[in-house]
Amino acid sequence: MADIDRYLQAATRDHTRRSYQSAIRHFEQEWGGFLPASADSIARYLAEHAQVLSINTLRQRLAAIAQWHVAQGFPDPTRAPHVRKVLKGIQALHPAQERRAKPLQLAQLEQLVASLDAQIATASSEGNAHQLQVHTRNKALVLIGFWRGFRSDELSRLQIEHITVEPGRGMTIFLPRTKTDRNHVGTTHKAPTLSRLCPVAAYEAWLAASGLTEGPVFRRIDRWSRIATDGLQASSIVPLLRALLHRAGLPQSDRYSSHSLRRGFATWANSNQWDLKMLMEYVGWKDVRSAMRYIDAADPFAQHRIETALSVAPPPGIAG
Repeated sequence: MADIDRYLQAATRDHTRRSYQSAIRHFEQEWGGFLPASADSIARYLAEHAQVLSINTLRQRLAAIAQWHVAQGFPDPTRAPHVRKVLKGIQALHPAQERRAKPLQLAQLEQLVASLDAQIATASSEGNAHQLQVHTRNKALVLIGFWRGFRSDELSRLQIEHITVEPGRGMTIFLPRTKTDRNHVGTTHKAPTLSRLCPVAAYEAWLAASGLTEGPVFRRIDRWSRIATDGLQASSIVPLLRALLHRAGLPQSDRYSSHSLRRGFATWANSNQWDLKMLMEYVGWKDVRSAMRYIDAADPFAQHRIETALSVAPPPGIAG
């Protein structure tokens, strides 16, 4: 039975499992609901939290409750028509604009890397091994995250033994699990060697500075330069990125997240004439809607197109 439980647990991502457990605790302990639940109690739960929780959070809570019932062999009350109608009504009466992370543009990436390079140079000249390791790690994290369009969850799970460098060409990265990999077969990604802002060179510099040969790529480093054996927590990468941006002098650093790296790369690729199919294959998106959420138009207000049209003289006989 122990093996069965272990495999059942492996079928669900750690983040999903934790968020579902949190949702069930909220329903039972904080709201006082009972499991198995009735459709009426689910509808009341939604209505009482309609102005407190976002529609996406409510959907996540429903998914957790549904999963609990299915796993325990009970009918799923969240599929009841009036539960779905209540959710639809909440969305109609409490619409909210989706908050998206600010994309890290190429110019901002250059400013951030220049800041890290300056800190690396200072640490090297002063013989400060701790600071040298920290800044070298951070540079590798930022450049791999940007050029591969990785989220914090993916960056935190990179393993040295799953990365192969081909000198002069690039690096191949294997991820055993990703958010869109429902069948758990793993995905392979490639990142190129570049003349500047190179993710491969940054990765190799980090391995040289850390002396690591296996295990997680990105790890905590204490004040005595002791490198942890486990990887960075995904939740720690967003505050780390914001701190780096703030130190580099970039404004509104609190509006960035690890999604900023992916959105920044997608926006850069779009402005450099990558077609959508090519971009989706490179990043690993499975559907167009997912891809479009990350792409910012090069001229979002259509100012250039409208001004160009306005500059054309009107046809004869049409007053201005």
